[in-house]
Amino acid sequence: MRFASPLPTPWRTAWLALAWCLCGATVRAEYPEKPIKLVVSFTAGGTTDILAREVGIQLTARWGQPIVVENRAGAAGNLGTEIVGRAPPDGYTLLANSFGPIAINPTLFSHLPYNAQRDLQPVALIAEVPTVLVVPSVSGIQNLPELLKFAKGRPNDINYASTGIGTSAHMTGFLFSQRAQLNAIHVPYKGAEATRDLVAGRIHYMFATVPSVIPLIKAGQLKALAVSTKMRSRSLPDVPTLKELGVDMATGSWFGLFAPKGTPMAIVQKLNAAVVKALDDPQVHARLVAQGAEPVPMNVDEFSRFVRSEYETWIPIVRASGAKPE
Repeated sequence: MRFASPLPTPWRTAWLALAWCLCGATVRAEYPEKPIKLVVSFTAGGTTDILAREVGIQLTARWGQPIVVENRAGAAGNLGTEIVGRAPPDGYTLLANSFGPIAINPTLFSHLPYNAQRDLQPVALIAEVPTVLVVPSVSGIQNLPELLKFAKGRPNDINYASTGIGTSAHMTGFLFSQRAQLNAIHVPYKGAEATRDLVAGRIHYMFATVPSVIPLIKAGQLKALAVSTKMRSRSLPDVPTLKELGVDMATGSWFGLFAPKGTPMAIVQKLNAAVVKALDDPQVHARLVAQGAEPVPMNVDEFSRFVRSEYETWIPIVRASGAKPE
């Protein structure tokens, strides 16, 4: 038996639309009602951690709810990424991540416990971060030509460090070896431990994100030879790009905020708006630039397209490197 609808179809559609709008408005008005856990998929003190804590401070100040940063490092960033991908999509578990677990690891690892495209909702791009080529000051090397001369004089005994297989430091180092025609040995470390051996002179060179090494550069423990990005870094304006020095490559790192897929779009949009507003704050902007990061506000759709493009860009590079997870 069929019952007649109390309202004609056009009115039913209008009421449903209004109900969804009111629901979204309620979510926007009430969220967040409790502390938010912000998972960082790398160790404390690294670039992801530095940027996540800055974002957490700003959101806490704006909303009055604590943003609790939780470092869940492991498996090249896969551990923290998986945790958030499986979390309830309610906006109270978020992920601060670098591009590695999102754009590189899906190609690097044959069997991942998560699918970044399927399990995560891009929320906001926090910053793009230049990668800088550094050598230990104790080496006495002052510029790129000196490093290349040194490396080519010992073709089977030159190495470069990274913060792990498949990381930005690894992939950029691999590209540099190709373009500069070096037979360099890759030495992977776990996180920030690489810089200690680099400073001590046990490693010949490394590509590192600017925020993670700028204190060591300013302290005279590391010498910056070039940045790998298209443009010079505002934090290191006197350091030339690799292209300026004749090495045809341009790449960098980026860091963003993600939520579990299925998180209400009203919450995603509210998070995005808050991050963009924080990045537009002159003091926050200046603080990030001073640390070597370049704030890049994007809306949700722009960031989603950017994430997809980065994933597709790195597929052939990762495959060409022959890298295998530890």
